[in-house]
Amino acid sequence: MPNQLSDQHKLLVVLALAALYFIWGSTFLAMRFAMESLPPFLMGAIRFLAAGGLLYGWLRWRGAPAPARKQWLGAAIVGTLLLAVGNGGVAYAEQTVSSGIAALAIATVPLWTAIFASFWNERPHVREWLGVIVGTAGIIVLNLGDNLQASPLGAVILLLAAASWAFGSLWGKHLSMPVGAMASATQMIAGGVVLLLASMLGGETWPVEISTKSVLAILYLILFGSFVAYSAYLFLLKHVRPALATSYAFVNPVVAMFLGAVLADESIGGPEYVALIIILVGVLLVLPWKRSQE
Repeated sequence: MPNQLSDQHKLLVVLALAALYFIWGSTFLAMRFAMESLPPFLMGAIRFLAAGGLLYGWLRWRGAPAPARKQWLGAAIVGTLLLAVGNGGVAYAEQTVSSGIAALAIATVPLWTAIFASFWNERPHVREWLGVIVGTAGIIVLNLGDNLQASPLGAVILLLAAASWAFGSLWGKHLSMPVGAMASATQMIAGGVVLLLASMLGGETWPVEISTKSVLAILYLILFGSFVAYSAYLFLLKHVRPALATSYAFVNPVVAMFLGAVLADESIGGPEYVALIIILVGVLLVLPWKRSQE
């Protein structure tokens, strides 16, 4: 039985990683399609409030206990850092940069994770620091391309979004949190509320007409990007090292660039390809190849 459970656990880890690698790689383009009709913060609020609310209601109907106040506070902190600042920042930046470039900038999440790990006495090894240096060089090269030169604000927002996501992922492991899928539900509700407030304060308005493409993109983001992939991410954060949990970041740019080029006619230039290679090398250096993945 222990071997069987171990095999099942390994299978869940593989399936969760696959979900992050390919589903989240496609959500960058899905967000771009959704924003053809909806402003960025309102789009994010609809996505996370719908996904979180439905999941919360289903769990309570199945008998799951209501989270305690302290658990709601922990979920609110993580939901704000990951979903409102992290994901919301990406959506806002995608108004001026392509989905592929956004995914490439977010590939720095494992590098930020290596830096922030020292806050909780998990000091990066020499190899991990080397990865941070190489990855930073990749970001410098990325900014040499036309995509981010045309949008310096977008570049800054993307890096802040990646840093917020990494910091929230690590901090969340030390906060009081609901058990299992309830953590996903409460974090999405909290992040959705913050995004809704940002939408209201930013003066975003409900569109006169929402295109079919935007509706389908929102449904995809709710069902796959939030229900499936976000829950898979929280599972990985709990069961594997942070470097492995955030390794999706080096596959997402490849998926996003391919889909953006095929489905949205997005152009990728020489500097972006060079930056992709450099950043991937940096990310590979921070992955725990020689360490136990408990």
